[in-house]
Amino acid sequence: MQPNEENVSGKRELEFSRLATRSSRPVLVTILLIVFAELLMFLGIRGAAILLHTFVLIVVSISTVRIKDKYIAWALQALMLLPLLRLINFSMPVFSEMVLYRYFYVYIPLFIPIFLIIRHQSFSLIQLGLSFKKFVFYLPLSLVISLLIAEGEYFIAPVGPLVPNMSFYNMVDIALIMIFCVGLVEELVFRSILQTRLEGVFGSTMGLIITSLLFGVMSSGHGAVYGILFASVVGLMLGYMFSKTHSLPLVALTHGLVNLFLFGLIPLLGPGLGIL
Repeated sequence: MQPNEENVSGKRELEFSRLATRSSRPVLVTILLIVFAELLMFLGIRGAAILLHTFVLIVVSISTVRIKDKYIAWALQALMLLPLLRLINFSMPVFSEMVLYRYFYVYIPLFIPIFLIIRHQSFSLIQLGLSFKKFVFYLPLSLVISLLIAEGEYFIAPVGPLVPNMSFYNMVDIALIMIFCVGLVEELVFRSILQTRLEGVFGSTMGLIITSLLFGVMSSGHGAVYGILFASVVGLMLGYMFSKTHSLPLVALTHGLVNLFLFGLIPLLGPGLGIL
């Protein structure tokens, strides 16, 4: 075995040893409570779901102060973003008659806790995925993948357009909001922060899988089982893209384009963008 291979092997053994000796129970319990709250949301029991999300947010925020294992504490802080996202979504007042702008008011406030977690946990630029390496090379692939995902999701659960027509200003509005609000915020939460921290607790494979399942479960508000399963698969694809490219801009753009196609172009033009 070459010296470099010995170093890699030693690092892997050390990582596996660290994971084996760590108690992941607080993280698992928190994940199960979030999943149960989303199950209540899916069943239409929204009052109980909101109360449970609030309970999780309060208890986890207190427990992170007492937990000495920083990797467990960091994972719990990352998980806190999920009930926070749900609570903001349901408590945000309606400032505009246009549904599209609600996404702006829901997602922009999340930059504050995201920034605080990034700063507190000393995330590096590499961990966050702030890299444009080979971005142009992956751009056509991102466009194709996002269109296929949007077509699949529209087939499972057709939605109406969030803009009345395809005017220039409407297209700019929905593109900016879906890419720089929804896509960027959700990928910061699920990929840069949550996936990174869950991989630190459960390992790369399980961290990716659990994050993908949580991504799917958090779409339970749409009320379709197939939609949850499909969203989990999409989360797995985006998570895999992130783990291989370490490019937040790439996965955020892909996510944003999915929503642009799904809530803008496909409902207005028809499946296949009116070409097929």
